[in-house]
Amino acid sequence: MNATAQVQALPAPSAERLAYSIQESAEMLGVNYFSVYRLIQRGKLKPCRALRGKLLVPRAELLRLLKTE
Repeated sequence: MNATAQVQALPAPSAERLAYSIQESAEMLGVNYFSVYRLIQRGKLKPCRALRGKLLVPRAELLRLLKTE
């Protein structure tokens, strides 16, 4: 099996990510960047920290927020 056939045999990566940046979360929710920070400060969103201290919002948290509204 050559390298090209081997690459094609691998499954395609999922488009769904486990966590999103603050900016990406804001775009998905249709709100301002700072609105996501306010949601975090008020305890409505629970972020996680990635390497180097970057805040990420888990996909499950975004879905939970959308279901409660």
